[in-house]
Amino acid sequence: MNLTQQLPDGRSVRLAAEVADRLSCGVLVAEPVEVGPAPALTAETEVCAAGLREQFAGRLPSEIGALLEARQLYRSVGVDPTRTRASSEALLRRVLKGQSLYVINNAVDACNLASLRFLLPIGLYDLDHVQGDVVLRLGREGEEYPGIRKGMVHLAGRLGLFDSSGPFGSPTSDSVRTSVSPATGRLLGVIFATAALAGDTMARNLDLLADLFVRHCAATITQLTCLGGKEQV
Repeated sequence: MNLTQQLPDGRSVRLAAEVADRLSCGVLVAEPVEVGPAPALTAETEVCAAGLREQFAGRLPSEIGALLEARQLYRSVGVDPTRTRASSEALLRRVLKGQSLYVINNAVDACNLASLRFLLPIGLYDLDHVQGDVVLRLGREGEEYPGIRKGMVHLAGRLGLFDSSGPFGSPTSDSVRTSVSPATGRLLGVIFATAALAGDTMARNLDLLADLFVRHCAATITQLTCLGGKEQV
């Protein structure tokens, strides 16, 4: 089981030993990438949203089996997923209420569309604002960051991504420090899942995310890696 991977620029991303038996993740690096508006992506997202509303009409989130993996991700570290929701479930709930997703930029919007399609949380970061090596682990007391369009995101006892400057992401909300903007030239994407997710499933999810970045962000994909999880079959 691969728990550490070197990025194209020489830094590493790893799963900490304390969570290696419970978690897996997919890692994507895109460089270069062009961040800006993408009307075609907005239209593609609206088609996906309409399909989800038809597919899950009249069903509560607790009755949607496709949400189970993300909920199990939270339960695996002792977090109640009905009180702290994965970003993928928050997106689906918004869609099922008939609300449009926020249009941010092509990179963020592509990430949200991918998350809707396979219903797993995805973190997306400006790689030039990530400092040093990256580790996915449980947060400790006092570890927190200002979230995007939120107050402080507290990570004590919760899953988070950490670099040499501290925490910068989680399956719930990403940080202002590493947020993607029109000035972003390199992307780091992380798909969060349990260790029970098969490696070939994670690989397909990465391919879907990569395809959206290539088609809508003029991206060159320089890395697709699965850490942890079941072996591909």
